[in-house]
Parts: sequence; structure tokens; C-alpha cells
Amino acid sequence: FDENNYSFWKTRMTIFLQSLDYQLWHIIVNGPKMPTRMIEGVVSLKPENEFNDNDFRMLQLNSKAKHVLFCAFCPNEFNRISSCDTAKEMWDLLEITYEGTNQVKKSKISMLVHEYELFLMGQ
Repeated sequence: FDENNYSFWKTRMTIFLQSLDYQLWHIIVNGPKMPTRMIEGVVSLKPENEFNDNDFRMLQLNSKAKHVLFCAFCPNEFNRISSCDTAKEMWDLLEITYEGTNQVKKSKISMLVHEYELFLMGQ
């Protein structure tokens, strides 16, 4: 992981995860679907003894995605993301840390456009 070239790492990691199992990527983008049940119109988490094969598969995919991400980082980055419960939380935290929020991205684009316009006016 190279924090100075996050976009390069992000692209490579995206393809790597998709090549392992496309559902890994789906779990990272959308988050895991936690096993739930409905009793009298109320949705609640299933107890583990009621999990079916698909429930276990989704939880396993989240763990696998977390493992892949953990293995990619140095101790400093590991410490930053180790408290996250899901691979999606880990990925989102990295994006905010290294790319900023959408508002920050828009501000950067506006600033670069403004600098470009000033450059053109100076010629």
C-alpha cells in the first residue's frame, strides 16, 4: 500500500478483489447483508443457530474481504481500519482518508479549474 498513490492502489485492489470472487467486491461496495428474520412484522437479526448456508456465505465473504484488505496494509494503516466491523466500512474510511468526501473532491476540481483559467488568462 502506497498512501502517496492511493488511486493506483485502489484500482489494482479493485481488480484483485473482483478476480478472487466478484461477490467480494459486491460486499465491499454494498456492505454485507446481515442475516435477519421477521417475527410479527418486526425485523431482527437472526441468532446464529438459525443461519442458513447463504447467511454463512455472506458473513464469510465479508471476513474474506476484510482479510484481503488487512493483508495489504502496513501497521499504521492497519491501526486506522482495524476497528471497522465490515469490509465496506474499511473501504469507505480509506476513500475518505485519501480521496476526501464528495464535497472535498468537488472543491478540489473547482480550485483546479480556477487555477487553469488564471493560467490561460496570464498567457
